[in-house]
Amino acid sequence: MVKMESTEEQDRKLVLEFCHLLEKSKQLFNGLRDLPQYGHRQWQAYFGRTFDVYTKLWKFQQQHRMVLDSKYGLKRWQIGEIASKIGQLYYHYYLRTSETNYLNEAYQFYAAIRGRAYYSRAAKEDRPDLMVKKLRYYARFIVVCLLLKKMKLVRELVTELEKQIQEYTNTYEPEDHLEWSLVLEEIKGFIKAEAAVAVLHADSNPIILSHRLSPLTTPPCERSPHMTLSLQEILIVGSACEQAKFSELTMDMFRMLQTLEREPTESATNPLSMSHGLHGHDASPAASRIPPYGVPGSKGYMENGRRDCRDNPHKYLLYKPSISQLLVFLASGFKELPLGGALLLYMSADGCFSTTKHPEDYGYELGGLGTSVKRDSVDGGGLSCRGKSYKENHCLYPGDLYPFTRRPMFIIIDSDNSFVFQHIPRYFGQPLVILMSPQDVPPAFQADVQHHGSLFTLFLHSPLTALCYICNVGDVPIHHWERCQTYVDRFITEASRLVTRCRIDEIEQGIGFIDSSYVQFFGDDFLRTLILRFVFCDVVLRLHRGFRGRHMRPRCEPQLPANELLEHPSLSHIIFQLASALDVRNHFSEGPECD
Repeated sequence: MVKMESTEEQDRKLVLEFCHLLEKSKQLFNGLRDLPQYGHRQWQAYFGRTFDVYTKLWKFQQQHRMVLDSKYGLKRWQIGEIASKIGQLYYHYYLRTSETNYLNEAYQFYAAIRGRAYYSRAAKEDRPDLMVKKLRYYARFIVVCLLLKKMKLVRELVTELEKQIQEYTNTYEPEDHLEWSLVLEEIKGFIKAEAAVAVLHADSNPIILSHRLSPLTTPPCERSPHMTLSLQEILIVGSACEQAKFSELTMDMFRMLQTLEREPTESATNPLSMSHGLHGHDASPAASRIPPYGVPGSKGYMENGRRDCRDNPHKYLLYKPSISQLLVFLASGFKELPLGGALLLYMSADGCFSTTKHPEDYGYELGGLGTSVKRDSVDGGGLSCRGKSYKENHCLYPGDLYPFTRRPMFIIIDSDNSFVFQHIPRYFGQPLVILMSPQDVPPAFQADVQHHGSLFTLFLHSPLTALCYICNVGDVPIHHWERCQTYVDRFITEASRLVTRCRIDEIEQGIGFIDSSYVQFFGDDFLRTLILRFVFCDVVLRLHRGFRGRHMRPRCEPQLPANELLEHPSLSHIIFQLASALDVRNHFSEGPECD
């Protein structure tokens, strides 16, 4: 009798400990939304405590599953909810650190929820709030799979989500059923827009290619002592009105964030591997092994705020921010820049156009970019976006960026009013480069580009995809794609050589062929890639028959040399060869016949 009371008391204590951990985990998780979204040191310790509690909770429910099943009544959807919260933690840690390895961690937990069918009985609980949790889980899992380019799984998840939304609607007739239908349409539209050009297997099934930076895709560079800067802080802003989006990621943002990341590495000691830490009842992921790149929130990951051990620059993602939000995040990135670091601002937005006839202040009288869209009519505002009035408060002017040029700055503007940013002065003598998109595209592309993502950003993301797109090549066999990619690689290598050659000629002959800002940025892998892909875009559009007029070509400030780089015969020759390989030579102006 005494022994049985002892066992019951032990079980009671286990249940109380589980309840304590569960409640504490919820409190910490809910507190995450109150943390500042900018800065590095303010939130890190809190994330560390939250991860620590969820790790203990996850291991505890694994080790004591039988007791919790019988004495607490632990249900599978409750285990799924814990796993979902851990997946969210890893995803948000990825957003805050830009380390793609944490996307893999989020994926492991989300995949375990689906593989173990933790939410399979949610509909039988007669709780609409539980069904909503299940739908949100699907939406989050889809975002992670999109970022990891697991497109086959994305399509499966979309089909499952559609069925779950239908079941939710039929069972509860909820007020938010139209919102979930809109979410589903957004996802489908995003997937359709993302597949600009299909690369096909021999059996005609599509191949999913990643366009993150890898050792094989990093452009070569002849190093010099002048290449002193490295990209440390990035602000990616998406404010285009009609562009395909999902989960506050526009298509341009989605492409650019991948362009500015390295390929994630899958470690053999992945802490969430399905082969580790399996206990009795369930082959669930175990949050017990230490990641080789550091436990989130621990000093081993970012000692005293240092970021020199990280693979990727830190970035902020802002979807249609207010102008005050945008400037606060810019200021935070500016503040966090270490010595020798550079700040990159990428903006994809519709133009705000000035009606001032004789502008004297290029900082504020030429218009700018719409940030958060406000379509309220304003008397005398003098600004419009695609014919609709904008409040001046919601426009980012070139002059707003002047204070931030006190530090090295690399700006990319993708807009139909991009050229107004070419006049930003270098008051403080710091390196400054501005890459500006064409302000117009041929009528045949206008509708698609407006919804499916900008052509300029596509060139910066995947040059070969962009070239195929403007030549109406909808699909390419993989062996042909790889052959064409060798021409792109040759172009990038030759362009890199020409940039370096310009600098050598400047030193040896005293002729300033290329601005020193480009040279200082050129040592960074990401910035070098963007500069060389910009050159590719400029050369292709200059030679393409459909893009006539200076407003249909990109611009940069400082200007890159024409004869020594942008119009160099060797680069044009490679483009003609590539066009012949794709059998689209007729889209390009007359030039030398290609082998």
